[in-house]
Parts: sequence; C-alpha cells; structure tokens
Amino acid sequence: MPTLTRLRRPLLRAAPIAAAALAALLAAGCASAAATGSAAMKPGMTMSATPAASSMAGMSAAADPAATNAAYAAAASAGGVNPVPTQVLGVADWQGMKISAEAMTAVPFLIYNGTTMQEVKPPKDVSFHLMVMLTDEQTGVVIPYASVWGTITEGSKTPFDESLWPMISRYMGPHYGNNVVLPGAGTYHLSLLISPPVSARHIEYQDVWLTPHRVNFTFHWNPTS
Repeated sequence: MPTLTRLRRPLLRAAPIAAAALAALLAAGCASAAATGSAAMKPGMTMSATPAASSMAGMSAAADPAATNAAYAAAASAGGVNPVPTQVLGVADWQGMKISAEAMTAVPFLIYNGTTMQEVKPPKDVSFHLMVMLTDEQTGVVIPYASVWGTITEGSKTPFDESLWPMISRYMGPHYGNNVVLPGAGTYHLSLLISPPVSARHIEYQDVWLTPHRVNFTFHWNPTS
C-alpha cells in the first residue's frame, strides 16, 4: 500500500482550512467512471449478477454528476486550480475486476495516518488528478485493500511514475489517486500495476486476483487554458 514516504514532493502539515474551502473539499468526490467493461467472472465465483444496492454509505458507484461537478469546481477554485473536463483514459477487466482510469480536476486532499493530518496541494503546473476505480464487475461493489502503481510515458520520457494513494470520497467511496504533471499536449501511454487485494476473503474470491496484474492504455491529452 502507498505510504507517506512514497510521495516524491514534500508534504506540508495541514494548516487550518477556511470553512468554505473545507466544505467544498468535503463535498468533492471523484466522478463515476463513464465506460463499462464486459467479461465474465472466473469459474467458481458465485456472486449474484444483480447489481447490489449500497450496503455502506459511499460504497455505491452512483453519483449526481451536477453535484459532483459543482463540488469539484468549488474545491478547485479554493485551491487555485483550473477545472478540467473529466476524461476516461481506459477500462479493463481482470478476472471479473473492472479497472477504470480517469483524468479529472486536481483538488487539495488530506492524508490522515491515524495520528496526524497532512494536506497535499496540487502543484501549479498540475495537469490532472489520476483516479483508478476497482470494482466487482458483476455487482458494482468497490474492491479495496489493493495497491496501484501508475506509470505514464511519452516515447522515451516518463513524466509520471508513482504509487497512487488509497483514497475515500463522498461520492465514490474507496479508490486510488494521485496528481499528475505532464509536459504538454500529446499522446501518452498509461500503465497500471494492480497488486492483489491483501485481506481476508470470502470463498467466491478464493481463486482470483492472486498475482500482480498490469493493464495498459493509450490516451490523448490536450490541456485546457
């Protein structure tokens, strides 16, 4: 799992955040993935194919796009970041795990290690916030306890090669994310290394997601002014 020591840029201790900005941050949630995958679960998995209702607040993938966009615009403004349109970078399937990657507006976020809180502000030249969602393809239930490493290349250049933070948000529940700085417009290659979820498992998951898995996407990036 990502740790505080993996973040390459130094973190600043969280200073008190203005009430309006904090409210915007709490309201902000990563937008739901717009693309869908299609692959059967590995033999031996016995989960119902009926989409499950949210059994825990924030675990449902459903979100109000208007509320999400408004919250992100407010949080971005509070952090001095220009909003960018949400862009689906790719969707893949790994033994019934849906892997969705999106580029979206980068906003400040907070890291709590159980004792202290630290604030991470997007750099001034940030391109977007990379968000990866892992979900059970049959039920839509979020899959936590994994880890995700992202690498973005353009030819021989590697502008991004870092772990993604395990994150929670009001709208999307658990996901994985980090801020990305790209040198400019162009065609990029995104590689995601998904490590197996480290947790106790019910029997329907006994034969899947047991080794690391890599997925690759090609996307076009055109920064907005």
